[in-house]
Amino acid sequence: MTERRIWLLRFAIAAVIVGAGYVVWQNLKPQNLPDGIASANGRIEGTAIDIATKNPGRVEEIHVDEGDFVTAGQVLVRMNTDVLNAQRREAAAQLKQATIAIDTANAQVVQRKAEREAAQAVVAQRRAELDAAEKRFKRTDELTRRGAASTETLDNDIARFEGAKAAVAAAQAQVAATESAIGAANSQVVNAMAAVEAANATIDRIQADIDDSTLTAPRDGRVQFRIANPGEVLGAGGKVLNIVDLSDVYMTFFLPTAAAGRIAGGAEVRIVLDAAPDYVIPAQATFVADVAQFTPKTVETADERAKLMFRVKARIDPALLNKYIRYVKTGLPGMAYIRLNPDAPWPERLQGKALP
Repeated sequence: MTERRIWLLRFAIAAVIVGAGYVVWQNLKPQNLPDGIASANGRIEGTAIDIATKNPGRVEEIHVDEGDFVTAGQVLVRMNTDVLNAQRREAAAQLKQATIAIDTANAQVVQRKAEREAAQAVVAQRRAELDAAEKRFKRTDELTRRGAASTETLDNDIARFEGAKAAVAAAQAQVAATESAIGAANSQVVNAMAAVEAANATIDRIQADIDDSTLTAPRDGRVQFRIANPGEVLGAGGKVLNIVDLSDVYMTFFLPTAAAGRIAGGAEVRIVLDAAPDYVIPAQATFVADVAQFTPKTVETADERAKLMFRVKARIDPALLNKYIRYVKTGLPGMAYIRLNPDAPWPERLQGKALP
């Protein structure tokens, strides 16, 4: 009797286990979907953005931590700008020097133009002297031929005439020299102005680097990772933070060839998350891969080709995301249901309880 009772007890325990297993299986097995509706498990994802430095430098301050919400334009990180500030002061000093150089060069131009006017006056004077010497020489030459003037006087007048011609040539050379000096002074003005532009450009470049040393959020989102800490020295492109754009959240899932080939652009999707199985999240199919993401070892038969899986992306409405932005979390698993046939009715469980 004792052995019989033991066997009966064992049988009862086994029956309870089988019954419980059946109940669990019934609750967990996928519910049948109407033709035109496909489903697959997936995971909520978002667009990740790296907050990185443009130039090498030391991290001065970090104003956010992992999990913090940030808004577009919010200051997240400040890099040390001591060196850049010193470079900017140096460029500002060079700008002052270049500005003064412009004034100096302009003064040189004025001076050289005055020298040219003086040289031109000397040329006029020398030409008048040459004209007088030429007339004197001609009169003396006529008088000498008549015997009214001595040869010595003629020689002296010839010498004066030739000297006057040489003086005119020298004065004209001086005018040419002043013209050249004016050209050189104008070149100095141009060089000084170019130096001013270069100094301004240097200041603008350094100021841009200073501005880029303040890292701001490009979009609204949540900080996922804090990669660096204050005091660390980073190279160009060094990552400090990683944020996820909560205005661009989607679920990625995979469907076989037969289903993926029937998806129309903008097909309706319903998402049910494991963390909130009572709520249905509306979405829209925005991407279907044109290349299989994973395949069996061989695809030589129709059955094997049917096993090809294609990645599908279902994007959640940004307006809905903005309404629940504080509750949006990436990485949550769930089920995606997609309507392959626009006329296919949604099952009752996917029609009710939308997000409030």
